[in-house]
Amino acid sequence: MKNQMVKKGLRIVLLSCVGIAVVGTFYFLWEKAQPVKTAYEIIQPKTGDIATKTVATGNVEPRHEVEIKPQISGIIAELKKEAGDMVQNGEIIAVIKVIPEMVQLNSAESRVNVAEISLRQMEPLYERDKSLFEQGVISREDFETSEANYLKAKEERETAQSELEIVRDGISKHSNVASTTQIRSTISGMILDIPVKVGNSVIMSNNFNDGTTIATVADMNDMIFKGNVDETEIGRIHTGMPIELTIGAMESRHFPAHLEYVSPKGEEKNGAIQFEIKAAIQIPEDAFIRAGYSANAEIVLKEAKDVLTIPESTVEFKGDSSFVYLVKQESPEQIFERRQIETGLSDGINIEVKQGLTLQDKIRGAEIKKEN
Repeated sequence: MKNQMVKKGLRIVLLSCVGIAVVGTFYFLWEKAQPVKTAYEIIQPKTGDIATKTVATGNVEPRHEVEIKPQISGIIAELKKEAGDMVQNGEIIAVIKVIPEMVQLNSAESRVNVAEISLRQMEPLYERDKSLFEQGVISREDFETSEANYLKAKEERETAQSELEIVRDGISKHSNVASTTQIRSTISGMILDIPVKVGNSVIMSNNFNDGTTIATVADMNDMIFKGNVDETEIGRIHTGMPIELTIGAMESRHFPAHLEYVSPKGEEKNGAIQFEIKAAIQIPEDAFIRAGYSANAEIVLKEAKDVLTIPESTVEFKGDSSFVYLVKQESPEQIFERRQIETGLSDGINIEVKQGLTLQDKIRGAEIKKEN
């Protein structure tokens, strides 16, 4: 009797478990068959600015950068300045010791000797003719001819002596100009580089040789940005456009600039046609920009200020038309109405709405993902 009661109880428990499993399965299948209710973010239009921009990469350089070259060949005897120093126009940067060529020196000395011989020959003739003229023996015309020959011989000797001094010392004693052995700055500014050292030989600048660069001087208060723009953007760029310059070496500090040059000819670089641009930088007093800094120039191509904007991801595009889903009801269930709008400028994130929405409207945003 007792065993029968135990078997009957086990049978009831087993049947109950099976029944619960069956009911649970049917409930799970019923729940899965129900339509999923998707929730969306609710977004309200805002007033803001929309701008389309392009970025040009390049460097910051001085507008005027001058290479100082010697007027005479020789050896650097002294450097009075170093890179980073400020110089004024006419200030001495270096001093050159002249090492004359033996051929030129010999020729100059020979001219002096010939001029001395000629002068010694003409001087007694002049003194004799002067005495004869005073005695009335020769005419004034003969005396003036003799005097002219003497003065020519005297001038020839002085000229030959000056040429010898220039070849030997770099400057004549009778010259009123500054010595060519003193290398002076031709502009006021900062010395960017002095590529020579004391003892280096330097060559003068002439029609056949550029000459040795003694120093590079630039005005660091007048800087420009030089960069390149791709051919796909160059058609929308013109001089006078505002630019925001970002210099990474200065903790990504921003500087205003304006475009002042767009190259009429492109060059192929890395398989693409690039056009050079130049922009004048407005440098505040508390900033010092070094030559050669790399920079990015952000150029505003189009801009719309204080306009109605919404995220571009909320817009549905179909052909030439644009649509959004206007919120008609938020709870207990979200209900939306499709509405056509007129869009304007886009920056890739937000888009301008010209017609179809107001600041009080609400639209459907992105789907709210449920966490598992």
